[in-house]
This record gives sequence, C-alpha cells and structure tokens, in this order.
Amino acid sequence: MSDDTSNDRATHAVLDLVIAADRVLVDGVFRPAEVGVRGGLIAEVATDGSRLTGAHRVELAADEVLIPGLVDTHVHINEPGRTEWEGFATATSAAAAGGVTTLLDMPLNSIPPTVDVDSLHVKQEAAKGAISVDVGFWGGAIPSSLGRLDELWKAGVFGFKAFLAPSGVDEFPHLDRTQLRLALEEIASFGGLLIVHCEDPAVLERFATAGSPTYRLFEDSRPPEAELDAIAAVIDGVRATGARAHILHLSTAAALPLIAAAKAEGLPVTAETCPHYLSLDDSRIPDGATQYKCCPPIRDAANQDALWEGLLDGTIDFIVTDHSPSTQAMKFAGDGDFQVAWGGIAGLQLGLSAVWTEATRRGIPLSRVVEWMSGATAAFANLTDRGAIEAGRRADLAVFAPDETFGVVAAELQHKNPVTAYDGHRLTGRVRRTWLAGGAPADGALLRRP
Repeated sequence: MSDDTSNDRATHAVLDLVIAADRVLVDGVFRPAEVGVRGGLIAEVATDGSRLTGAHRVELAADEVLIPGLVDTHVHINEPGRTEWEGFATATSAAAAGGVTTLLDMPLNSIPPTVDVDSLHVKQEAAKGAISVDVGFWGGAIPSSLGRLDELWKAGVFGFKAFLAPSGVDEFPHLDRTQLRLALEEIASFGGLLIVHCEDPAVLERFATAGSPTYRLFEDSRPPEAELDAIAAVIDGVRATGARAHILHLSTAAALPLIAAAKAEGLPVTAETCPHYLSLDDSRIPDGATQYKCCPPIRDAANQDALWEGLLDGTIDFIVTDHSPSTQAMKFAGDGDFQVAWGGIAGLQLGLSAVWTEATRRGIPLSRVVEWMSGATAAFANLTDRGAIEAGRRADLAVFAPDETFGVVAAELQHKNPVTAYDGHRLTGRVRRTWLAGGAPADGALLRRP
C-alpha cells in the first residue's frame, strides 16, 4: 500500500481523500474502483476508470481489498467497574485493528449495568474521550428494570438484553418465563427490541455436572435442549405480543428449524452466531483449555457445518463476535476446571480473520462474509449510514489482505488481557488499515439509536 500526497494537487482538490484499488466491494461485487471521500462521507465511487482528484491519495497493494468497516453489535466492554477485564480504550483499539468501525456495548459486566438512564449516562461518561471507533449501547431487561424500559429507549439505547438463565454476575439477574412475557409486552408497546441469551435454567440444572477439566463434560452440561427450550419460549412470546426479538450467539444448529419456521410465519425474529462457533469445534479443544469456554458452548464439527448452512440459507442473519473478555486469573481459574473458569471468548480483533479462514476453506466468497459482518449488522441496528461502500455513506472503511496468513499471539493483540481462544492458531486474512469517517481511528462518536 503506497501513499502519494501532493501539495499542488491539494490546492485544487475537490475531495479530501481518494482510495484506489483493483478490488473494492461495491454492490456485493469486488471490482476496480476509486472511492472519493469528503467531509467524512463517501462522495463518489468511480468504477469507470476515471481518475478522481483529492488532497490525499492512497493506492492499495495488489494483494489488498477495500471493504466497508465492520459493525459488531455484540461486544462486552465492561467499563466502568470491571475495566481490568476490558475498557473502552483497549476494546475500541482492538476493534479498529480488526476492521470494526462501529460496535454496540452490552449492558452487563460493567458496574453499574446499563439498566436505567442514570447508569447509561455513567457508561457514556466513561466512554467519552476514550473511544477510537463509534460506540452505541444496549440497555438491560432485568426484573427490577421492567416497567421502566421506555425511559431507556427514549434515552437512545438500541434495545434490551435479557438472560433466561443466570448471567454469571449478580447485578444482572435473569428473567423467568413470566418476566420474559412482561418484558416482551412492554417492549412491544413502544416498538423496541429484545435481544436474548437463550438457555433454559431448568435444563441446565438437570444436566449439571461436577467440576472437571474434561471439555466434553462441560459441553454436555449445557446441551442443545437448553437453547431449544429457551428459543421456543421467546418465539411463543413474540407470537403472543408482536414484539421484535433477537436470538443471541446461537451455538446449536438444532434450533435452526424453530427459527426458520418462526420467520416463515412472519414473526419478527432474527438470530446471530459468532466466529468461534463457525471456526472452532470441540475436537480442537484440549481438556483444561479454559480459554475456549463460552456459554452456550462450542459444539461438534457436524453442528458447525449446519450453522454455516443456516447462514447461507438466511436462517441466521449475521455474525458478531460476542467479545467477552476477562482477566487471565479469571479465565484460568480452577486450574483447568471448566465449571470454575470465566466463560467468554475474547475475539474482537480477530473476528473477520477467524470467519474468513473457515469461509475460504468452504469456498464461501469474501463478499458474503463482509455482508454478514457489516451490511447485515448495520441494517439490524438501523445504522443506514454505514455498512456499504456507496455515495452518501460514512467513509468507514478497512483494507483487508485476504491471502495473508499469520499466527495469533495473544500478547500482541490490542485487547486488555492477553487471552484468546485463537492464541497459537494460524489464520488467513489480515486487516492492514482502517478509516473512521475518512480518517485514522481516533475520536469515535457516542451513538444514539436512529
């Protein structure tokens, strides 16, 4: 990638920046193009060979492609209160390094959790001056916040996160079935959105096992039935109330027929999955390797194949990281005991590379991957000003080298703590540069729901 700046050209420039590449993702197809940027927006996309003039010109190398910045709607930043797990500065730096230019922060694991307007303001104050990409916020639907969700909605949150099983932190309790229905009724009354961690506590209790370093025992303790029962309850609630609901971090392909049937019925239900479910399977997880622990768990290779089919046929709407980091002490607590260690995958910086590594093995084009991680996620969040390279959109862009391979070294990532399930793995595709509104990621904006 080469830069060519000319003071003489700048004097007569009509554009702030021109990015030229042999492969630019335009209208779902990679083609030669020049992208002209003015005032933080894409002013022009020239695919006809005309040479745009700008104050600054960047020509991508032959092995690089230009894609829209990713939009990750599922990130746990944990500041304030648990900033030693992750913070706004480190999380957004990792995001930019991974091509993510917009993210939505989950309401739990910070103290206080984002469950009322005051706690939202605390979170926003903590983020001011510390973010290098754009950041929006989810609110929380917990028993004590029901009946007051409209206040948070009016304050600009993008929707409401609920757990149907214990969340792992005491200050964010889960909803029982009655409370789930109440939340859906309330959210339907103002046209909001409920996003749900779907595991059923009764099933989890029935399959509970003693602590062990054996991964398969941990996996068996959170079986597909737990997700199936919880997802069925959400769909029933949507059918009864008309509320919009979204299934978070789908790990079991057994639920795909349920979700597909709900969509065929016309119910406003969407679903996501994550890079770790698409790129890792239980055969690759050694016993005691608690860096791979997440809830719901990573399952077998046949399940992974079916998740990819669910993406390809549209049952699963998009891919997000569910970046859920912790300290090394928490992640490796219990000396390899999967029931003791903190559950969550740190992968914000590596999401695109992890997904692309597996997609390319399966013959799935990069354009589909980018749509699942940028266009579809932007549309889900109703952020219609980003998620594609076209005139009028924000100039949130990333340079990706799809053929470059690299070994992951956790200590070299921008994440707060040097822990990730991908440590030591070899991935294909690396983000080499990111632009936020046509400039280097630095001063991200705090987003309100459009």
